[in-house]
Amino acid sequence: MRVQADRVSVTGPHGTLLSPTSLTVSGGELAIVHGEPGVGVTAFGLALAGRLKPATGTVTVEGGDPRNVVAIVDAPGVSEPDGALSLQVVVGEELELAKRPANKVAVAKWLAEHDAAAFATTRFENIEPVTRTRLLTALAADREGVGVLVLDTPDRHTSDVDSWAKLAREHAERGLAVIVLTATTPVSALPEKPALCGALDQPDPVRCAPVEPEPAETAEIEKTSGDQE
Repeated sequence: MRVQADRVSVTGPHGTLLSPTSLTVSGGELAIVHGEPGVGVTAFGLALAGRLKPATGTVTVEGGDPRNVVAIVDAPGVSEPDGALSLQVVVGEELELAKRPANKVAVAKWLAEHDAAAFATTRFENIEPVTRTRLLTALAADREGVGVLVLDTPDRHTSDVDSWAKLAREHAERGLAVIVLTATTPVSALPEKPALCGALDQPDPVRCAPVEPEPAETAEIEKTSGDQE
């Protein structure tokens, strides 16, 4: 699984939202992207997810349609839940979106499995930021066919960088390609050197999962193992 943005820019009704930006992230890797607060950084995430057509450049996603393969998590004004809804309603809607059972029993089971049953009737706007991001990311990662997660500015909810950084690494360790968009956290406080909106030459993503050997390498390993027996 790999997502590649090549010189992607986005324009809006009043001008440029995102200057040309390049980024490549593969399964098992984590990239942190930093941009100025505003709609530009979200526009990049939406372009990666196939929800916004770039003005220039291309987005290439291995493994299928970006709209099915790339899940954008908690994008302001786009996929962020209505804060007035209870957690159980939000989870039900997300499960339904994923075409999974979404009745009361299924929702209760999902919440229990994710240590969130106690918050079932809590208004979503009152859910702690760490829990909010954890649950929304888990719901997105559970969708069938998803190989890329784009966490949209989790730092807008909390100054606790480690909370969302640890979560992102855990999903990358599972083999997903993970991109975290940031805007309010100073670059100096980010856990890794970030890619920058508006830049073409970016630092390499962080490898979190072991690199799987190519088929030819696997065959050679198996042959060598057999010869030694």
